Amino acid sequence: MASDLSLDGGMIPRSTARNIDERSELRHASLSSTAVLDYRGRRHVVRLVNVSESGAMIIFPHVPHIGEAVRIQLLDRGHVAAQVIWAKGGRIGLSFLDGIG
Repeated sequence: MASDLSLDGGMIPRSTARNIDERSELRHASLSSTAVLDYRGRRHVVRLVNVSESGAMIIFPHVPHIGEAVRIQLLDRGHVAAQVIWAKGGRIGLSFLDGIG
């Protein structure tokens, strides 16, 4: 039986709209609005939406698997190992494996 581990849509239904941001970290616009994502052996130029100490949100047309390992090159911070934590509506959320400080 094949398993689709990707999330593209509301996997967890909400009865009310989210009123607050539940993340405790500040998100910052990157010094550059683009980055390079190494994904399945290919390099893709992607748009950064925001970056925090522990992750980033990018615009990316492909739907990776949740938990999939990737590397992202942030022009102001270098290469960072990351893991896909969500994908929805042409955007994906990445969690940096070691943070970027």
